[in-house]
Parts: sequence; C-alpha cells; structure tokens
Amino acid sequence: MRLRRAITNLVETGPLLKEGMASGNLKVLANLLGPAFRGLIMETQKNGPHTRMPVGNTALFDWEYRQDKEQLQRLYEAAKRDQWNATTDIDWTGQIDPYDPNVMLLPNDYLIMQDHPAFKSLSKKEMATQRHAILTWLLSQFLHGEQGALYAAAQVTSAVPWMDAKLYGSTQVVDEGRHVEVFHRYLTEKLERLYTIDDNLYVIIDALMRDSRWDMKFLGMQIMIEGLALGSFATIRAATDEPLLKNMLGYVIADEARHVQFGVVALRDWYVQNDALSERERREREDWVFELTLLMRNRFLAHEIYDEYWAHAMSRKAWDKLVLGSGLMKLFRRTMFKRVIPNIKRIGLLSDRVRPRYAALGILQYENERDATRMSPADMLVPA
Repeated sequence: MRLRRAITNLVETGPLLKEGMASGNLKVLANLLGPAFRGLIMETQKNGPHTRMPVGNTALFDWEYRQDKEQLQRLYEAAKRDQWNATTDIDWTGQIDPYDPNVMLLPNDYLIMQDHPAFKSLSKKEMATQRHAILTWLLSQFLHGEQGALYAAAQVTSAVPWMDAKLYGSTQVVDEGRHVEVFHRYLTEKLERLYTIDDNLYVIIDALMRDSRWDMKFLGMQIMIEGLALGSFATIRAATDEPLLKNMLGYVIADEARHVQFGVVALRDWYVQNDALSERERREREDWVFELTLLMRNRFLAHEIYDEYWAHAMSRKAWDKLVLGSGLMKLFRRTMFKRVIPNIKRIGLLSDRVRPRYAALGILQYENERDATRMSPADMLVPA
C-alpha cells in the first residue's frame, strides 16, 4: 500500500520536481532533492506521531560579549517590552459554533471551492462545515510552521556570530514557543481538529533543519516562511469575525513583524555590509531562495480537504487547478510576495542574474514595496 502510494506521489509530483530544477544549480538541487523525496514521495511526516531529523549546525560561543549592533539592540529591547502571556492575556472562555450565522469564521471569498456548482448546491450547514475545515487546515499549517520556526530559532541563536543577535534570538525562541501554544490550543479546544502538515511545507522545514549553515536557516525561516506567515496572519485577521482568533492573531503578528525585521537586519549586515560570501556562495543562496519561492508560490494545495470532501466530485488535477485559481490563494500569494520580494532585495539576493526568473513568475513588480520589515499600525494592533 505504501509503495503504491509512493509511486502515485512520484507521478503527481513530476511537474513540481521539473519546475524545481529551474535554477540548474546542482548544489541547490542536491540540498532539496532529499527533503522532496522524503516529504512529497514517501510522505515521511505522515508515518507516525514523530519525525526524527538530524541537525548538524555548529554552536559558536562568544567570549567577548561585544554588543555594538544598534538595530539588533533596539529589536531586543522591543521584544523584552512586548512579551505577553498566552494564558492570561487572551480570553479563552466561550466556545466557537461553526454554524453561527452571526460569526463568520471566513468570508465566502476565502473558500477555495466557492464557485464550484457542487458547493453552491450544499446546505448552509454543509457549507459551514467546509468553512470550518478550511480554517482548521490553514491554522494547522501555521502551527506546523511555528514548530519549525521554534527549532530553527533555537539553532540559529547558538550559531549566529554576534552577541546582539544571540540575545535577540533568545526572545524569538520564547515567541515561537508561545505561538505553538496558542495555535495548538485554539485548534484543539475551539476548532477541535488538527490536520497533518502540508507536504511542501514539510520539504522546506526538512531542508532547513538539516542544513548546518546558520544563514541558510535564516533565509528559509526568517525571510521566506516568516514573511509568508506575516502576510497570511494579517489577511485572516482582517477577514474573520471570530473575536478570539482576531485577538490572538493580533498578538502573534506583532511578534512576527520583529522576527522578519531581525532576519533582514542580520542578513543584510552579513551579506551586504560585511561582504561575507564568495561569488559561488552568493549564487547558491540566490538560487536556493528562488527554489523556495517556487515551492511556496502555488503548492499549498489542501489535499486533505480534497480527500475528505471533494474526491468524489473531481480529479485531484482539477482540484489543484481550482485551488491555484482561487481568490484565497491569489490573495495569499500577493500578500506574501509584497513582503518577501523586497526583503530578498534588501539582503542583496535579487541580482541581475536572477531578476528575469522572478519577472517570469510575475512577482518582480513587488520589489519596491514599502519597508517590508514593518507592519502598518492597523496590522500590529494588539487588543488590550
């Protein structure tokens, strides 16, 4: 059964693997093929309650304790000032009724299948059930991403070469642990459901955990995954009528804005100001970021929702096309790239060599967006 499933996955992921070779950088491909095989074909993450990943980063001890990076010091002070307690600062009382017509978990525009004739024929209760499932699936992916961020932050804190970054990194470890806490509590106590990790998200996390270089973990987690999370959280917070979710996301967004800024400040200093990379190393990082962009662009396809509700109504290929063209995914891609592309440029990895690739994806237009390391006051508003 597992072999049959693996063969099916290999056939279905063929176009993705072909697309993933766009950079032609053999070192990048070698870095990603192992995670892709484990995550997309063998579905290692679905074979039990735990997955073991070997990590090999080197911890760097600083015996001088020098603190001379002003921007990182400001971030550290802000993080200490803005710590919050998920148990006491959020009101967890009350239950969520997914069938309450007065509290819209997600608007219709956010439902992947809203325009499909079969969905329009459903009863209001059936629509509400699928609305609940979509939100649960999305928040489950956020939870799994936050667990990855927790481990990556812990590894980077031990490996980054500046004491200011180590001190700030210690606050991010606390932040990420708190995010795991609140998303898990909301999913299990309020939505009463938890979905498994998306295959493509697993590939990214697998690659990040196994890479021994601290800056590669920063690239993948702080710039890419945290950038996606920041845009996604703000999008859902603006859309939902559910007060607990809106309140919770307000707190999380304030933390995530600091995390993205931390990544930009640290990597800009390392790549641009210190000129720490050889030309070969810079090319590898440019190509690696582009491959992650391809993985994150279109590939969160909610196959668990398909298997549960829609396998009888259409093929998986038709479902994938429906998801990729949905208003929700278009909105997520737009909010992600408006933050990620400017930050890739700020850390010096949007060179003339790779710019045509981003232009071909139709996302180079976002390179001059406003400072993507910051959120607007509305985005960062945390309810009292």
